[in-house]
Amino acid sequence: PIKQKLAMTGEVSLTGKVLPVGGIKEKVLAAQRAGVTEVILPEDNRRDWAELEDHIREGCAVHFAEHYQQVYDVAFPKA
Repeated sequence: PIKQKLAMTGEVSLTGKVLPVGGIKEKVLAAQRAGVTEVILPEDNRRDWAELEDHIREGCAVHFAEHYQQVYDVAFPKA
């Protein structure tokens, strides 16, 4: 089963590349309000994550992905 309290933002191309998006701060805040404690962000948005205030990043585990396989591995952990 898929990991609970997990959210992802970004776009996935037909070849599996995870593409960056804007509005990371707003998306992370919305996810936290919904009870999400773990997010997957595009690798190219790493700087946006680093620029967030500490109180926003606090309590939220983050994974950065460049390809769909990395997203899959986080969402569906091996038992």
